[in-house]
Amino acid sequence: MPNREWPRSMATLREDAMTEKTDAPRPSRRRFLTGAAGLVAAGAAGAARADEKNLPPNIAPWSKTLGDGVAVRPYGQPSKFEKDVIRRDVQWLTASRESSVSFTPLHELDGIITPNGLCFERHHGGIAEVDPHDYRLMIHGLVDKPLIFTLEDLKRLPRVNRIYFLECAANSGMEWRGAQLNGCQYTHGMIHSVMYTGVPLKLLLEQAGVKPNGKWLLVEGGDASGLDRSLPLDKALDDCLVAYRMNGEMLRPEQGYPVRLVVPGWQGNIWIKWLRRIEVGDEPWYTREETSKYTDLMPNGKARKFTFVMDAKSVITSPSPQAPIRNKGFLVISGLAWSGRGKVARVDVSLDGGRNWRTAKIDGPVLDKSLVRFYAEIEWNGEPLLLQSRAMDETGYVQPTKDELRAIRGVNSIYHNNGIQTWSVKANGEVENVEVG
Repeated sequence: MPNREWPRSMATLREDAMTEKTDAPRPSRRRFLTGAAGLVAAGAAGAARADEKNLPPNIAPWSKTLGDGVAVRPYGQPSKFEKDVIRRDVQWLTASRESSVSFTPLHELDGIITPNGLCFERHHGGIAEVDPHDYRLMIHGLVDKPLIFTLEDLKRLPRVNRIYFLECAANSGMEWRGAQLNGCQYTHGMIHSVMYTGVPLKLLLEQAGVKPNGKWLLVEGGDASGLDRSLPLDKALDDCLVAYRMNGEMLRPEQGYPVRLVVPGWQGNIWIKWLRRIEVGDEPWYTREETSKYTDLMPNGKARKFTFVMDAKSVITSPSPQAPIRNKGFLVISGLAWSGRGKVARVDVSLDGGRNWRTAKIDGPVLDKSLVRFYAEIEWNGEPLLLQSRAMDETGYVQPTKDELRAIRGVNSIYHNNGIQTWSVKANGEVENVEVG
């Protein structure tokens, strides 16, 4: 089962977090109004790129002619002016595009729901294009009655809607030895959060009838890699879903169309896409993806196994290297936090590399094993900043510093790096990925 070792200073951090204060001024209403006026002036002064004939009091051409009718765009697309808000990849990270990853543009988003077309991808054998009419899900092994479900069979069963984050175990993996990739899209973008619609896995297993000696499941995908993982029965009976919709519409092909497994709070590798087979057994299978990969190599040469849970983590998405500060004055710091252990209880933000902390405002729903959006409002006068955030969840776990994490795990791992991220803000508003001692 998941290794629950925490950095030794976690309890101390949590106690300190309740008392630490910052000397930086918080914006008052008067400061906000003054800052807002300043932003308007700065915006006007910085509008050199705008076409003046389109600005007030002139009437712009889009107000003078009819636009496209409803039949022109039968499936909605973003504005052409948002063409750069896309998933991106880093080609040198992997040997093959078919077994690779693309990253969610976290710096371009707000709220907690990721649009379907921007959810990060991770494939081991490319995107499988599955004909929904030919799709079948088989449940067998240590069961009373082996079953085969069609997609329509699954849709006829009782369904639920749940919002969960999905994070790859390798998210932030390039940062174990130091700051590497300059942008939260690349350092933290192997995560997304959507509403899944599907059937509780517990319901399917109850229909099949798990034998008394059944303790583990082998869950297998229908892509070219045949990706498979061992899943404890206790987790399967708790909150796992067999999902076919995300944010209301059917799964995208890159997200496992027509059916995927949802394993809330656990690493993404076990959220099997194109789910085709579930076998019940009495012990784990120790497959390739849970022995040669997805284990955590420790300094003594041993590896932690079955480190399923994604621990509490956070990142400031703006300002960040891909979202620099454009103007002095009132500034909203925005970010995301999450925990595979349950709900996020609190998020703190530091402007000085962790010496002082202030409690951020969490806005929007706070759900079990889901992203939360946090904000902190400050006045920025152009002074350099070292921005950090740290998350605390309802179990009392506090997100560790990278040094605290390395003191226990070493630097040879790839997975489960949930250390505190630092962004260095320069006087000109540019932002860089750095580490502080």
